[in-house]
Amino acid sequence: MKPSRSALLSLGAALALAATAAVPAAQAAPVAAAEGGAVVREWYDTTAQTVAAAGAPTQITNSRTWAISWLAAARAAREAPAGRDRAAFEDAAVASAVHGALLSLAPARAAELDAALAATLDRIPDGPAEDRGVAAGERQARAALAEREGDGLDPESVNAPFTVPPAAPGVWQPTPDGYAPAIQYGNRTAKPFLLDSPSQYRLGPPPALDSRRYRADLAEVRAYGKADSTVRTPRQTETAEFWYGPSLTLYTEPLRVAVTRSHRSAAGRAELVALYHAALVDTQIATSDSKYAYTRWRPVTAIRTGSIAPDPAWTPLHPTPAHPDYPSGHTTYAGASETVLGALVGARTAPFSLTSPTAPGVHRTYTGWAELTRDNVDARVFSGIHSRSADEAGVVLGRTVALHALRHADRLFEPRGTDRP
Repeated sequence: MKPSRSALLSLGAALALAATAAVPAAQAAPVAAAEGGAVVREWYDTTAQTVAAAGAPTQITNSRTWAISWLAAARAAREAPAGRDRAAFEDAAVASAVHGALLSLAPARAAELDAALAATLDRIPDGPAEDRGVAAGERQARAALAEREGDGLDPESVNAPFTVPPAAPGVWQPTPDGYAPAIQYGNRTAKPFLLDSPSQYRLGPPPALDSRRYRADLAEVRAYGKADSTVRTPRQTETAEFWYGPSLTLYTEPLRVAVTRSHRSAAGRAELVALYHAALVDTQIATSDSKYAYTRWRPVTAIRTGSIAPDPAWTPLHPTPAHPDYPSGHTTYAGASETVLGALVGARTAPFSLTSPTAPGVHRTYTGWAELTRDNVDARVFSGIHSRSADEAGVVLGRTVALHALRHADRLFEPRGTDRP
């Protein structure tokens, strides 16, 4: 027998816990297994395949694609009427909404998306519930796309030109080997999903150049992040290699694990995906705001040209991304992910295996979202591309933005342009 609506843990209850307790205290009690998981998983995988095959060159633009598609799905599923036809409506609504949004955002995948929608609808009983679910999905996809039009998250806006300030101690400069121009500068002027402004949670400044913390940071990354380091262990090198890839790619499987193991309804699972990606878009916006507010130089510049035992030949294990050090974008992403998943599905889960495109053949096993955060913090130091202060500040910023998203999530989900049944 399927659980009644009242038996399911509401999103609002989980959000209330998240708003009043420190992460990871918001761990909801288990509920009965919910309906609708198969369709959500199928369209989750379709979204991942679509982004991988036809995504933008900028990570935040792809995060936007996820957020819009699943926000439409969550809103459409919320239109489902009570009663025995609810599951059919929700499944049709989720599939139709994600299909409609992705068709607009990745038109090159039209054939694959149309085939996926046809396969889903073939398994849903024909009738008014299916028809109304499809209509709701189409309507909410159009509304979500219109709502985010001109939000400044297209690749050209994201990589708006940045004027490099004159070289000075502590000030970011283009880094070797390529000395590429700065990227992601435009994130800080983009429209967030839930933040009041990109600078709402701007971090305090990084450690002063004459501080003990700064000297300790530099000594650590100098020793452990050097390409031919003699103190970095093989396991630490593997950690750096494993987490060097894009955060969106690396966290696609952990989020899938959370969605698959969730006990929520189809609507609830769609809300989990939508809120996760809306929070992560906002996190990336906030990250760039702090990065370009402080323009802190990268370790390779500090070590090669700084006043503390300069070493012009020092080379990091991995090439340094073309944006300032403070805070680390990987760790803001990790901190936000840990917070959203901890609040909505619990801080720990059964063991799951994770692979990485930058560490072929390596499998790592995790049982909690905080473990991913820990490895991200360490990885950026072992790669030689971030100071530990930048990493730890990133975690704080990511958690803060995610908690804001959890507190204000209801603003995202009310269906647009419809009279609910």
